[in-house]
Amino acid sequence: MEQELAFGGWAGILIMASYGLLMLGIGLFTFLRNRNLRNSNEEYYLGGKGLSIMVLFFTFYATQYSGNTIIGYAPQGYRIGFEWIQSITFMILVMVGYLLFAPRLYALSRKHNFITPSDWLDKRFRSKGITILGSFLMLYGLGNYLLEQLVAVGQGVSGLTGGTIPYQIAVVFFIIIMLIYSWLGGMRAVAYTDTMQGIALLFGVCILVIGSIIYFGGLPTSANYMATLSPEKLGVPEASGISGWFSMLLLTCIGAAIYPHAIQRIFSAKNESTLKNSLIGMAWMPFITTGVIFLVGIIGINAFPKLDVMESEQLVGMMANVIASQNAFFYWAMILLFGGIIAAIISTADSVLLTFSSVISKDLYGKFINSKASEHKQIIVGKISGILAVAVLLLLAWYPPATLYEIFVLKFELLIQIAPAFILGLYWKKLHTASVFTGMIVGTILASLMTFINMEPLGVFSGLWGLLVNLIICVCGSYLFQVTTEEQTEAERIIGL
Repeated sequence: MEQELAFGGWAGILIMASYGLLMLGIGLFTFLRNRNLRNSNEEYYLGGKGLSIMVLFFTFYATQYSGNTIIGYAPQGYRIGFEWIQSITFMILVMVGYLLFAPRLYALSRKHNFITPSDWLDKRFRSKGITILGSFLMLYGLGNYLLEQLVAVGQGVSGLTGGTIPYQIAVVFFIIIMLIYSWLGGMRAVAYTDTMQGIALLFGVCILVIGSIIYFGGLPTSANYMATLSPEKLGVPEASGISGWFSMLLLTCIGAAIYPHAIQRIFSAKNESTLKNSLIGMAWMPFITTGVIFLVGIIGINAFPKLDVMESEQLVGMMANVIASQNAFFYWAMILLFGGIIAAIISTADSVLLTFSSVISKDLYGKFINSKASEHKQIIVGKISGILAVAVLLLLAWYPPATLYEIFVLKFELLIQIAPAFILGLYWKKLHTASVFTGMIVGTILASLMTFINMEPLGVFSGLWGLLVNLIICVCGSYLFQVTTEEQTEAERIIGL
């Protein structure tokens, strides 16, 4: 028997429009309150380096848990079963990744006034090659991540409204909202909306899993169903699956921690205590968010059996609609979830776009094309480049080329090639600049070729093979071609606290 869609028709349209207008209002309020946004890179891209604990926590939360988590992780759990419990583990490891470098990098950002992640590369190595290559790898990762958010908002709205709002209409509507809102508000507007949506998202996700257990039977029912019809989703992975599992953990631990827009949030903290307390709060979120979404995906196997790959991408919306149809409490709870998902995706997309624009405007245009450009002109160039980038990504998002999980993995393959420069460069004053550049470019080429031909020896992701070669060249080269005493002294001055 077909369920009536709780968010179908005008209800879905009204919810989508309301959240869009709310985000626009926050962007306009921030613009009117902070007129210096137009003339200062620090204010526009970092919120004046004054984000408080709660705001910083929620902007980290929105960056880490967005469309790829809420909309993308449940379908992956639906497709592969209990093996996807690894999603909780790798979100924990992301926090481990942050702790490897975040506190020290924050201290150095205050010492040297960093605005973008590439500022660190430029200051540490004084190499055009490393700065430009690192910037392009970041732009690749950011562009890929932005595409992921555009696909997520389309799949999410389409699923939540039962197709009343078509996928493509949802993508276009929120692209327009994002561009206006990003143009007006900068980092402060992003952080304020993150706080709003984070509260709604946490509440909605918890109610979603409670409703799923009540109305679809919970884990025992799903496990019995899988044992009968899909036993492979209950079994232990084969050797290649286990190696793939561990390589995914390592890929995410390193890759997600060095998200360029996450690094800009590190730079935005009011002080070091604020940063550390925000990261402590984030340590609990894998269980509360990723763990809950994993349960939703498993329960969905029984609730909506035999969905194909692309149909399963709308699983969260389908389950939310059924739960919302039951009574008034669940209806309003799912409205909060719906709005929270939309706001989370757009807030993340906005912050990604903000960092994308900053890398182009400040690191490429401001350093290498027009070094005399004012900060106001750099911001204008960044805004225009952001619009052009979104236009290109819109063409890809119109008919998504892959599932959200596949897009999620793809961005890490090349992004992690900047990890040796970022992390080793913070602690090792004898790191050899030419070896770092050679390792980065060889690792990038190797990972690209292996990804292109779909080659994953031993089930290990191609990006990790590239990183291994990258790291070997970087470390061995630093021992073979030792830096001069003057270079060591300069490195110690830069990385010394």
